[in-house]
Amino acid sequence: MMAINIQYVKMKSSESMSQYVTEKLKKLDEHYDWLIRADVFFKTEKDPSEKGNICEIELSLPGPKIFASSNEKNYEMAVKETISDLNSQLKKRKAKFTKQRISS
Repeated sequence: MMAINIQYVKMKSSESMSQYVTEKLKKLDEHYDWLIRADVFFKTEKDPSEKGNICEIELSLPGPKIFASSNEKNYEMAVKETISDLNSQLKKRKAKFTKQRISS
């Protein structure tokens, strides 16, 4: 089970957002049992396109860390987009791991 560290940058923390992102990250952890830690950052910035709700996630795992960030109209959308991006990166990493194991 990976450790999950959630930080709210210059904004109030939200128990519901913490639970939401934790639930989504646990699903990733079930698929990729080699994840070590997730650092999650929620930020708000003024954005003329009505976005400005930012979710950044950095995953620690064997090899280089994986990072993704999304800027959306609400935090739920930002979390979904960020986790989707991380999942794509993890699939590529898993394929690389598998290829290395087969060739050695």
